[in-house]
Amino acid sequence: MNGLDPAPRWISEAEVVSMMDMREAIEALERGLLCEARGEAQNMVKTHVAWGKGSTLHAIGAAFSEAGLAGTKTWAHAGGGATPLLILFDGNSGALRAVIEAFALGQLRTGSASGVATRWLAAENADELAIIGTGKQALAQVAAVAAVRPIRRVRAFGRDENRRAEFAARVEKELGIETRAAKSIDEAVRDARVITLVTRAKEPFLRSEMVSRGAHINAMGAIVPGAAEVAQDVLGRSSRIVVDSVPQAQRLSRELMDFFITRPEGWEQVQSLAGVAAARRQRNTQDDLTLFKSLGMGISDLSLGIELYKKALRLDLGRSFPHPQAAVPRMRSIHQRDTENTTEPRA
Repeated sequence: MNGLDPAPRWISEAEVVSMMDMREAIEALERGLLCEARGEAQNMVKTHVAWGKGSTLHAIGAAFSEAGLAGTKTWAHAGGGATPLLILFDGNSGALRAVIEAFALGQLRTGSASGVATRWLAAENADELAIIGTGKQALAQVAAVAAVRPIRRVRAFGRDENRRAEFAARVEKELGIETRAAKSIDEAVRDARVITLVTRAKEPFLRSEMVSRGAHINAMGAIVPGAAEVAQDVLGRSSRIVVDSVPQAQRLSRELMDFFITRPEGWEQVQSLAGVAAARRQRNTQDDLTLFKSLGMGISDLSLGIELYKKALRLDLGRSFPHPQAAVPRMRSIHQRDTENTTEPRA
């Protein structure tokens, strides 16, 4: 990228939060998706490995040819938590450009995906949101939907009664939206025009009879094959199924893999979020259900990361540090070399 500071920058969580809110994240993601639709951004299919009791290591990435940047986000999720980092490289020279702490970025990225999907797939007058799951991603999910639809009421359900009550109070305090803690999934989703799922469920829990005609569903959890949120009969009613990355969904979404196992040609009807954003067509009033299945993709992280990097340069934020310098590898042990140097010479 011409004119950019050649010194790489470490951009902290606090700096990420100071530079981008949810509305800005949605706009940044949509710009990145339009780049993908034009062939100016390529996605690296997500890869992961699992070990122990639920621990996983993930890597996703993308390259933006027009921006001249490429990068990857990686994190290990273990019992003690995770430390996600987004690493940006110069797409032409390969030089390191930035390391971005990615807790807040991840929440903005995941939320903004729901925001873009809801913008193009939900009814324009949708004003009630049901959210299932009250964990770390939940507030960002509510904020994203509220950024693109006139949400006046939220119904929230999580397994822990105290946590769902606390979450409802937090939504009202931070977003100013009336929120009620529902006693069951069925109560939460009944007649809701937008339904967002963001859970760690291992088995499907959202069934067709729970969902009213005309609803849009954001299925944001179940990002590995061992998890699932949406039952097969919900997919059967969905007139449009959209994913962030079709190849990724074919490898990682158990819900969709099971749904299409007997009719693989059905994958041809699955749309990418980039294609939906580029088409810029609002929901058809004849649609029964629409569904967005997100698994997370590098283009999403890079869309936000590139915008944050540009802002950091303009605002002189982030801590500069020296670019890594190559060193010649050592082929022999220091001990061996020292021994040879102290050996008595032969007579």
